[in-house]
Amino acid sequence: MKRYASMLVFTFLVALAAWSVFGQTKSTTGGSHDSSNQGANYSVRTLPLPDNNAGNVSMDYIAYDPGTNSVWVPGGNTGAVDVVDVATDKVRQIPGFATRDVETRAGKRVFGPTAVSIGEGVAYIGNRGDSTVCAFNSTSLAKGACDHLDSTPDAVVYVAPTKEVWVTTPDDKSIHVLDGKTLEQKAKLDFEGNPEGFAVDAMHGRFYTNLEDKDRTLSIDLKTRKTVTNWNPSCGKEGPHGLAVDPKAGQLFVACSTLAEVLDAGHDGAVLSMIDTGDGVDDIYYAPATHLLYVGAPKAAKLTIARADDHGRLSVVAQVPTPEGGRNGVLAKNGNLYLAHSGLTKLSALIVVSPSGK
Repeated sequence: MKRYASMLVFTFLVALAAWSVFGQTKSTTGGSHDSSNQGANYSVRTLPLPDNNAGNVSMDYIAYDPGTNSVWVPGGNTGAVDVVDVATDKVRQIPGFATRDVETRAGKRVFGPTAVSIGEGVAYIGNRGDSTVCAFNSTSLAKGACDHLDSTPDAVVYVAPTKEVWVTTPDDKSIHVLDGKTLEQKAKLDFEGNPEGFAVDAMHGRFYTNLEDKDRTLSIDLKTRKTVTNWNPSCGKEGPHGLAVDPKAGQLFVACSTLAEVLDAGHDGAVLSMIDTGDGVDDIYYAPATHLLYVGAPKAAKLTIARADDHGRLSVVAQVPTPEGGRNGVLAKNGNLYLAHSGLTKLSALIVVSPSGK
């Protein structure tokens, strides 16, 4: 009987140890993954967009405008920008953007409008087709001021504290600073690498970007436009990509190709934690109110949702399967996350991830 009881205890302890190992897996730097929730509390659908007979809509940056409750979607190869009403899914389109054919390692691609940022009653659109940045009225969609750059725009960012538009132009290793009203160029900032990604910390007057080819993350003073910190996120040869910031917590979120990490922005930029996300990560979205980080991995076909605690430790809340290509999400006020499509497969639609009950 004692031997039988001992065997029962031993079996229980083995089972408990197995649950401890497989029920939770931890990253090397303090992040955690609760595998008991793998996206069952979220639904996924596609929201069709007009492809203008292109058979696909290629997307990079998209943006949510809380003032009009709409998602702005530059569709590069279609020569148009789609504006989606979140409440009704109705799509309005701004046509007529210049496009150009470009030979890449993957073959010929059509470049057009690919970047958007929401300002004060306007949306700023960056167009790789003709290297312009133009403003459009958020409500009427009427075209306003434009500026032609001497290099191809990548990210377009409205900087509210200075009422400026900062445009990353990695081809010539620079950032162009434009007046938010006239879009006339006020300055050009030169770097030793290719600027990629952005985050604006209005509280501390900082603009964050990465040097993707140097594996560095920089912060720039908004007034002096001088680089004040230069940190190593240790993303590896593919470098860091997207950024997001929590100014109150002093946390900077960095997207590497297969993971997301948190840097100690309030001090020395040390890596506080990281989580595996799957391959293909580009931009990321962070919601300070809930401390949730949203990371789309287009090659892995999944969305990772993680929570950051007060110490910068990330823990996975859910991993949601998505169609291949989903990336660069933006969160609407109804809780829906809208993912752009990277073009890994042909898709003329946004990917919409909703909490259960939405």
